[in-house]
Amino acid sequence: MKVALFIPCFVNELYPHVAMATAELLEGYGVDVHYPLEQSCCGQPLSNNGDSKGACDAARRFTGVFKDYDYVVSPSGSCTAHVKHHYPWYIAADADYQKLQPRIYEIIEFLQDVLKVKTLPKPVYFPHTVSIHQSCHGLRELHHAAPSELMIPYFSRLESILQLVDGITVTVPERRDECCGFGGTFSVDEPEVSVMMGEDRIAQHEATGAEFIVGADPSCLMHMGGIIRHKCRPIRPLHIVEILTGRGGAA
Repeated sequence: MKVALFIPCFVNELYPHVAMATAELLEGYGVDVHYPLEQSCCGQPLSNNGDSKGACDAARRFTGVFKDYDYVVSPSGSCTAHVKHHYPWYIAADADYQKLQPRIYEIIEFLQDVLKVKTLPKPVYFPHTVSIHQSCHGLRELHHAAPSELMIPYFSRLESILQLVDGITVTVPERRDECCGFGGTFSVDEPEVSVMMGEDRIAQHEATGAEFIVGADPSCLMHMGGIIRHKCRPIRPLHIVEILTGRGGAA
């Protein structure tokens, strides 16, 4: 199985340890992991700002870089959702993309739906309480959990896979799927509103008694992490792959 890592721009620049933990996790299951150096931005910021031509060019470039791999796997829910569900706005008729689209996965989806993991590659002990942050893209476009407004039976991919970790205590905030306020370019266009939403969300996670906010979307963790550092709060954001690889204790 030849798997390409799709590492979003900001992860490459600011959170390379998340990229390395993702590669380590996949390799632990015997996956043949590749990192195409030709990859670039998936085009989500261009799309968000109405640059259809730029977004289309980015989509065609992405498809050209990744089309020959068995699977494409990323540690970012929002970027995966953009490639998987928004590229059809731009290149729906592209034959290469039509073949590639069903082979694009966010890391937790890939572990559960393709590898169907029941154990971790190595025992992981994480004796801490965590609060699950369910990002909007992961929730409503990748179906990581049951959106509360649908009133369907509750499930959570993140909670399920964290049960494989020894010693962990998993909690969820009272308003389990509320937005953290990042929203990509929304946080730039409406910084005051974005920060207030982030502060509210962090308070909800703190109310669980958790030591860590854990999610599968580093953009949301980045937003809340910036507010946490600015406010000198003790709770810490942590990407789920850092826990699953045993890297969380050193974060």
